[in-house]
Amino acid sequence: MDYRYLTDEEIGVLQSQQCRAEDWNTVMVHPDFSPEYLHNVRFSGEVRLGVFSRSFVREGGINMHSGIRNAALHNVEVGDNCLIENINNYIANYKIGSRTIIDNCDLIVVDGKSSFGNGIEVAVLNEMGGREVVITDKLSAHTAYIMALYRHRTQLIKRLRDIALYYSEKHASDRGTIGSNVTISNSGVIRSVRIGDSCRIEGVNLLSNGSINSNSEASVYVGHGVICSDFIISSGSKVDSGATLSRCFVGQACELGHNYSASDSLFFSNCQGENGEACAIFAGPYTVTHHKSTLLIAGMFSFMNAGSGSNQSNHMYKLGPIHQGTLERGAKTTSNSYILWPSRVGAFSLVMGRHINNSDTTNLPFSYLIEQNNTTHLVPGVNLRSVGTIRDVQKWPKRDRRTDSNRLDLINYNHLSPFTVQKMMCGLGILKDLQHASGELSDTYSFHSTKIKNSSLRNGIRFYTVGIHKFMGNSIIKRLEGLRFSSDEDICRRLVPDTEIGKGEWADVSGLIAPKSEIEKLMDAIESGRISRLKEINAEWERMYRNYYTYEWSWVYEHIEEFYGKDPAKLSAADVIEIVEQWRESVVWLDKMIYEDARKEFSLASRTGFGADGSREVKDSDFEQVRGVFESSPFVCATLRHIEEKTALGQELIDRLAPLVCG
Repeated sequence: MDYRYLTDEEIGVLQSQQCRAEDWNTVMVHPDFSPEYLHNVRFSGEVRLGVFSRSFVREGGINMHSGIRNAALHNVEVGDNCLIENINNYIANYKIGSRTIIDNCDLIVVDGKSSFGNGIEVAVLNEMGGREVVITDKLSAHTAYIMALYRHRTQLIKRLRDIALYYSEKHASDRGTIGSNVTISNSGVIRSVRIGDSCRIEGVNLLSNGSINSNSEASVYVGHGVICSDFIISSGSKVDSGATLSRCFVGQACELGHNYSASDSLFFSNCQGENGEACAIFAGPYTVTHHKSTLLIAGMFSFMNAGSGSNQSNHMYKLGPIHQGTLERGAKTTSNSYILWPSRVGAFSLVMGRHINNSDTTNLPFSYLIEQNNTTHLVPGVNLRSVGTIRDVQKWPKRDRRTDSNRLDLINYNHLSPFTVQKMMCGLGILKDLQHASGELSDTYSFHSTKIKNSSLRNGIRFYTVGIHKFMGNSIIKRLEGLRFSSDEDICRRLVPDTEIGKGEWADVSGLIAPKSEIEKLMDAIESGRISRLKEINAEWERMYRNYYTYEWSWVYEHIEEFYGKDPAKLSAADVIEIVEQWRESVVWLDKMIYEDARKEFSLASRTGFGADGSREVKDSDFEQVRGVFESSPFVCATLRHIEEKTALGQELIDRLAPLVCG
């Protein structure tokens, strides 16, 4: 903009309205500037002012005209149609966008060069250090995962750190920015904070050295009593009600409030934290904790719900708080659960009770860990039949609150994937080996500081077998969907993967499920310098995300012979029909188990507390008014439809292939 100097007449008007300047020649204005709406303003340093030509309708319907009243501005650029008033101290070294309201605040200042939270090292997982993640505006859960866990690749960590610090230095400045359409009101001190468009800040106590990456697509709200230092808050998030954050990254669409306290922690997309405390945690997507008595410490989580009173211990009172643990995706803790780190809990497992032994159940997912008499009892695979597991898997994509078109985290919601199924295959082998080593008649089996009952082991073998059938069969049916085949050779040609990528092990990189080979390629490229920008790293994660199903089929094809005992290059129509029938039987059996599990929520015992002061009939009626009828429950109806649809889907493929068998 071509600013102009104030005229003598305008200076006279401003002075008559109690405005003062160290040097009026350093105050420049929009060509259409009018001094009418500036009162009791003190200017110093380089000041740039826009026009003040429109009014605001504030909360409660009060109409207020844009302008500047009762404020001191030092080295400040003010956009068009802003309202700035009642600043107790001053605003210094800021560029303010258009249509922004700042009122009743103590101090807004940048004092020297700042990177606004970028470049802060967060001592995640290990309180004593050694797994620091350098946070930036563009940090994804996947890059943070590599930076925290792959410390053995020293060159990789050095390069990632250099890339992050280069970004931080590039965006450092001695001038802060407050975007357009921002509201900052009734707040205390805001020091060295960069604030994006459409942000609302109300009643905060202190914000220091951070970035609030709000935008018009996904605004950020920071509310009453909040204290944040050395932080980054990503788009679409809400931090409110006395939350206290120190050295934290808050990802997109997170909600932290009700006096939640966190230090040296990372929260990625759609996390929620209320009432409790977090210290040195890596909260992957959809980590949720709501209770005052819950402490999450030195752990890695994702798709996790912490029960009330859940806590962990990373301190054995020897060398300090140096231990860490992992609850893999989908794991839950019940009320008053406790885990002594180091431990690792397999995906989609449920932790009940106090566990004082250092167990590792990563290769036994979908399990219960139940404490009895200070002993961890493992019930493998049982969570595959749980209505809670299916409900969780269905609710996560529906509860994705991100509205920003630029998504930092790339999330795969599948509970059955190469990541979990490879572990189920391994778990199947573990259970069979235990059975063989200790005998089929043993009452109890021991595995990694846990005990497995004979009946639980046998059921686990069945659960894993059924789960693998469900995943493998579904992938094969999808591969052959909608095609007509004239021979067995046609079928085999269609089954050949489109790429070699996907073979071998897979990893869950904090929400993104991908082949380890592709992750290795990315890390190699970073180490060698072929990839040297955060934008390029994020593009590689996006490529893996987009090609998930292509890579998944390569993994399935590689494991057909291992699981079914049939060479995929020689599969006949009869072989495929046999696989589909096993798949259909497994899907229907699991759905019926889930159906019966859901029925328990409508049992007589579940009706306790309903129908106050009434008869049995009143209790039943009250229950039905609140909870509904089992047969008409949306989840139950969806489960029955799923049985019908999967049965029909399998039959359709069988019908297409039957002529080849008959011929």
